Amino acid sequence: MEKKPFLIALDLDGTLLKDDKTISTYSKEIIKKAKDDGHIVCIATGRPFRSSSIYYEELQLNTPIVNFNGAYIHHPQNDQWGTYHTTLDLNVVKQIVEVAEKHDIHNMLAEIIDDVYFHYHDEKLLDVFSMGNPEITIGDLRNNLGNDVTSVLIHAPEDNVEKIRSYLSDVHAEVVDHRRWAAPWHVIEIIKAGTNKALGLQKISSYYNIPSERIIAFGDEDNDLEMLEYAGHGVAMGNAIDKVKAVANKETRSNEEDGIAHYLKDVLGL
Repeated sequence: MEKKPFLIALDLDGTLLKDDKTISTYSKEIIKKAKDDGHIVCIATGRPFRSSSIYYEELQLNTPIVNFNGAYIHHPQNDQWGTYHTTLDLNVVKQIVEVAEKHDIHNMLAEIIDDVYFHYHDEKLLDVFSMGNPEITIGDLRNNLGNDVTSVLIHAPEDNVEKIRSYLSDVHAEVVDHRRWAAPWHVIEIIKAGTNKALGLQKISSYYNIPSERIIAFGDEDNDLEMLEYAGHGVAMGNAIDKVKAVANKETRSNEEDGIAHYLKDVLGL
């Protein structure tokens, strides 16, 4: 009897990647075995494509990829597959810039796929965002942005993060979703309302015709919640936040202990 393929969705930071941002040899070996056995492996991350493509290549994937938590979904090797880009309205972004400035923020940046716009010059953040050599523009977002944007990040003093978030919830709840980055970053990430990794997973699973009971998704942070709920096997990493462990129906070891590899080995009998 032929084995039915599973769709395996991997979050990167805190999940597939160890804390030093590398993929362990053992994880690579098991993921390769899963692929050789006919299972389909894809990446679903909050990162833009430019800073996840090195891992896509390292795992030798040939599948669609979910970036920006579902705001950008495409197939790097097949233009025919379609590109799904969900954007934030430029006028809303400009209103958010107005308000954010009043909360003495460190910086604000907007991303349009692989182009990055910084509100203020910022050596520290430039470093974080220069991976994959994006086009970088620096200066007032209200003047420099000409198109709707994929994602907005606000880097603010810790005390102001919740104030800005409550403004977003009060004024823009219909149009934006926002989340807080994990420590040590006091960063608010904003994407279009209703956008999440599960949407990407739906598109990919229907393309491969795989029902949710044969989807295995791994995650550790609040941007993984919808994806873990959607998957038949929603797997929380050992290092996951409590909210993720509560939603997940399975748990594995931490990202430092090859959690993904151990889970796949057992469940898929690799």
